[in-house]
Amino acid sequence: MMASVLPASSKSMQSEKNAYIGERFVHVKNPYLESMEEDILYHLDLGTKTHNLPAMFGDVKFVCVGGSPKRMKAFALFMHKELGFEESGEDIKDICAGTDRYCMYKTGPVLSISHGMGIPSISIMLHELIKLLHHARCYDVTIIRIGTSGGIGIAPGSVVITDTAVDSFFKPRFEQVILGNIVTRSTELDKELAEELLNCSKEIPNFPTLIGHTMCTYDFYEGQGRLDGALCCFSREKKLDYLKKAYKAGIRNIEMESTVFAAMCGLCGLKAAVVCVTLLDRLECDQINSAHEILVEYQQRPQLLISKFIKQRLGFQSQTS
Repeated sequence: MMASVLPASSKSMQSEKNAYIGERFVHVKNPYLESMEEDILYHLDLGTKTHNLPAMFGDVKFVCVGGSPKRMKAFALFMHKELGFEESGEDIKDICAGTDRYCMYKTGPVLSISHGMGIPSISIMLHELIKLLHHARCYDVTIIRIGTSGGIGIAPGSVVITDTAVDSFFKPRFEQVILGNIVTRSTELDKELAEELLNCSKEIPNFPTLIGHTMCTYDFYEGQGRLDGALCCFSREKKLDYLKKAYKAGIRNIEMESTVFAAMCGLCGLKAAVVCVTLLDRLECDQINSAHEILVEYQQRPQLLISKFIKQRLGFQSQTS
């Protein structure tokens, strides 16, 4: 083997450079992947042998995920227009069209993907998405979940940027049962990214935004203290007591994906954020009863904020109104 001819100082600099570059890429925490001849991303209808993933996705810098396929297509079309692409966005292609589990659209460096509802659904998508970004050799990727939520003690229409995702016990953790054992993972999100998003929101008129904790539950009804499900085993007083304790603990909204999202992204070296609009104040009611046009406008707010953030990152002149 040929000996290195780099001086000692150059070797050190090269080592530091390699370490830095390695940190920028998307990591996977699975030693078995390297020995696999082919990796089939079944639920995305993609694979390492059937698709040239670096050519298809190597330029991705922003990944936006949300529950609804319809909403994520709308976001992709919105970004297509905001980034100034000349061709019509009406023909935008669903990359995952061969499966009915998720949808995926690519607009320049922006990937828009649906994840369904709840921890199991987003977890499956994230495993395959993170492997996709790894196989595509993507680096400096920012991933953001955009969605809807129930607020606690804040006005409907408020946009909550999550600093920490917490479980139903108000703890910053995600507990995964693996081979009969409970594995606990951190759910801290990138604080600098949250502040950057908050600063972006201040440039949008009439756009109520705050940073707070987000509680992630396994259920929409009993798990979130609703009184209107098919089952209910608690009183209105106990519900309000629980939600007031949540507010006192710094929780400002409730949804069903943030803990596993924060845990998986953190382990794999992805800068991540959760940005959700609130559709109601759970201290006031359980059912979403605002007019349809109001709900549509609320649901567009996270998209508007993330569009502005992406354009600022890419150096676009601000045109948000």
